Amino acid sequence: MGALPTKELIRQFVMRKIAGKNERMSINDKDDIITAGIIDSLGIMQLVAFIEETFSIEIKDEDIVPDNFESIETISSFIEKTR
Repeated sequence: MGALPTKELIRQFVMRKIAGKNERMSINDKDDIITAGIIDSLGIMQLVAFIEETFSIEIKDEDIVPDNFESIETISSFIEKTR
């Protein structure tokens, strides 16, 4: 894992890899990235792969639910619980 905090790593990945087509310039920790259309189901799968590789954790299929991926904050909390 890099020197950046978990939330910042997630934010950078989402902004660079997923939200590139979205005109929004920033994502706050509590922004609902699913409802806002920043991330879709394919983006969530890309994010899951990134999280598994970056944080050396395995995410179970039953954990891939909107409640765990709706914001930078919930994603970060999910990662901390899963470690």
